[in-house]
Amino acid sequence: MPEPLSKRLRSAWDVFRNYSPEETISHSEKKPSYVPLRKVGLTHGWNAFQGRERPNSYYEFGPNTSFRPDRVTIRSTNERSIIMAVYNRIAMDVSAVMIQHVRLDQNGRFEEVINSGLNYALTVEANIDQTASAFIHDLVLSMFDEGCVGVVPIDTTINPKISGSYDIQTMRTGKILDWYPEHVRVRVYNDRTGSKEDLTLPKKMVGIIENPLYAVMNEPNSTLKRLIRKLNILDAIDEQSGSGKLDLIIQLPYVIKTPARKAQAEIRRKDIEDQLSGSKYGIAYTDGTEKVTQLNRPAENNLMNQIEYLTSMLYSQLGLTEDVFNGKADEATMLNYNSRTVYPILKAIIDELKRKFLTKTARSQNQSLMFFKDAFSLVPATELANIVDKFTRNEILSSNEIRAIIGYKPSLDPKADELRNKNLNESKEVPSEVEPLDPNESKGE
Repeated sequence: MPEPLSKRLRSAWDVFRNYSPEETISHSEKKPSYVPLRKVGLTHGWNAFQGRERPNSYYEFGPNTSFRPDRVTIRSTNERSIIMAVYNRIAMDVSAVMIQHVRLDQNGRFEEVINSGLNYALTVEANIDQTASAFIHDLVLSMFDEGCVGVVPIDTTINPKISGSYDIQTMRTGKILDWYPEHVRVRVYNDRTGSKEDLTLPKKMVGIIENPLYAVMNEPNSTLKRLIRKLNILDAIDEQSGSGKLDLIIQLPYVIKTPARKAQAEIRRKDIEDQLSGSKYGIAYTDGTEKVTQLNRPAENNLMNQIEYLTSMLYSQLGLTEDVFNGKADEATMLNYNSRTVYPILKAIIDELKRKFLTKTARSQNQSLMFFKDAFSLVPATELANIVDKFTRNEILSSNEIRAIIGYKPSLDPKADELRNKNLNESKEVPSEVEPLDPNESKGE
């Protein structure tokens, strides 16, 4: 197990060059000075509510905000529609899959997990603010919104600009602002200052991940953009209809062409407005010769039909169904959703991280990145028993491996780790070697 993040950062290289390595140590390691309020059983005990001399000190903790400054912010055009629900659903499913730094055998099969800083960042803690799953969730949301996102290594063992043989300690998601031939300008959150800063870094040390569903989500004339425009029009119509305006036309019994008639009509309009606003129930009276026409009657259009058509088209292009969102999808539907939507996104992330964060020497040593999803997460309990019996009978999984899948602790019996068909009795006799017959000997002798 790697050392805690605060200890590993003491000798690490920081991408924000204006900070020394000593300043990267977490403030949580400082021992508080306090006077015990009462005697406790343990002399080395510590209480969180003691020793609060300067709880709001700017010089000790740095700048503060009332909201989380490193949280990903989606553009308002997506927040006001149902698109954010689609983004969040896919991002949650992608972040639920575990990505690990592994070693492969000679045949390209999984052999073991490599205990490295990159594996620790992908499985436990990506940075001081985010867990590994929260980092992937942030990465996918930013990739959907921007179309292309950067993964920036913040703390590394050595300077990546000097050598590629470095190990990543922490990393963050960055928004790509400008593109250069061999560099990119990214906006990354600096957890030392509590604000986002712009950095110009080489492309070889930044993981640049493009949305594999870019043609469906981020193209200017894509299905998702068309749906967003239709939803914004629908929101504008709803706000207009709910604004409280009456949209009345009053036909007066005289022709309004002279300035005097216009002034008289304006006085009449103002009088009706005062009657409606000053009345308890919004009632006004008019002359018998005047005619009132209301314009805000619901107009029939095919906007809702277009939205429903674009929504169904978007779901089909993304491999989604309504059952995936409401939790009623069966195993075949979820398998189609994972293979068409979740796995391509995971493969795009892994391929880029493998290309940028694993050197050619590491790849020649059979190092790689793989993602692992629980194959039994969608299997109901009624079918799990049959699957377990087939896996153990055909010597695919041992008993202890099955117990770990269903949540039981491993058995201490040595036979529980054997790949053996338990339905067959184990032979206790060792078969003796059969001596070959001498061809020169006759059958009668």
